[in-house]
Amino acid sequence: MKITSTKFPKIKRDYLDTLQINIGYKCNQACSHCHVDASPSRTEMMNDNIIKLIPKVIKANNIKLLDITGGAPELHPRFKQLVKEVRSLNVEVMDRCNLTILTEPGHENLASFLASNKVQITASLPCYLEFNVDNQRGKGVFEKSILALKQLNYYGYGIKESGLLLNLVYNPNSPQLPPSQKELEDTYRRELKERYGIFFSNLFVLANMPINRYEKYLKVIGKLKEYNKLLEDNHNPINLNSVMCRSTLSVDWEGYLYDCDFNQQLGMRRDGDIKHLDDLLIPLVSLKNNPISIGNHCFGCTAGAGSSCGGELT
Repeated sequence: MKITSTKFPKIKRDYLDTLQINIGYKCNQACSHCHVDASPSRTEMMNDNIIKLIPKVIKANNIKLLDITGGAPELHPRFKQLVKEVRSLNVEVMDRCNLTILTEPGHENLASFLASNKVQITASLPCYLEFNVDNQRGKGVFEKSILALKQLNYYGYGIKESGLLLNLVYNPNSPQLPPSQKELEDTYRRELKERYGIFFSNLFVLANMPINRYEKYLKVIGKLKEYNKLLEDNHNPINLNSVMCRSTLSVDWEGYLYDCDFNQQLGMRRDGDIKHLDDLLIPLVSLKNNPISIGNHCFGCTAGAGSSCGGELT
């Protein structure tokens, strides 16, 4: 699928430093804002041949960070094996964790494993209030998330001296731009410490992308056009310098390449000759100055203070 009609400005890639892989769509949750449409019923899973390519591609391209997402990436049977192999290359690994997976049967040792391999954790927690979280992510999710956060703190995550990063992610519950990241982080830090004795490293605020499950939700409540206009009207060109698609490649469960995770969910594969993980094993391959596939959804990354997998851009 290619989206060609858009007012979004043309942009080109910089040097590649991050490989973001969607290891599978199976998840123990089915959140209303999920742009992946992940759920317990999804069966798509990266096969062993693709998994084996990842460390090779990382070495060939001097990748600095492997960003593992899903679904719940930890549900993949080769998750731990991949983490250990990539960490042995002295490459950073980030696990995009939904927190509740740490409380599921069979995953009791997951927090210990992540800590022992010094894996960065970026975890979704759309609010510090139980009602708001359960309304967005399902009944009982908040309670499980708090238990998981306490477990991660026990192993040193979110504690400055440990060096173990625990980043939390906020998504608005309604069709609006996220608030100031700094101000909301201060509130999160105070409320989570006072209410539950929980510590974390950073808070990332992300705008919800009007695609897939969230797009359907906006249509149902009659807010899709209004939300798309909000994003476009608040486009900030300064954010074009640091959008994640300039230095990150997204890989789907079949090994195909996309300029970002959102393009992946829209089926917008990359233009040019570099289309699959296999193609990144070619000696001296470079993506610098390659055009980036764009669409109207890209305004979700540049609106206001900007939004990326690492939070605000400005």
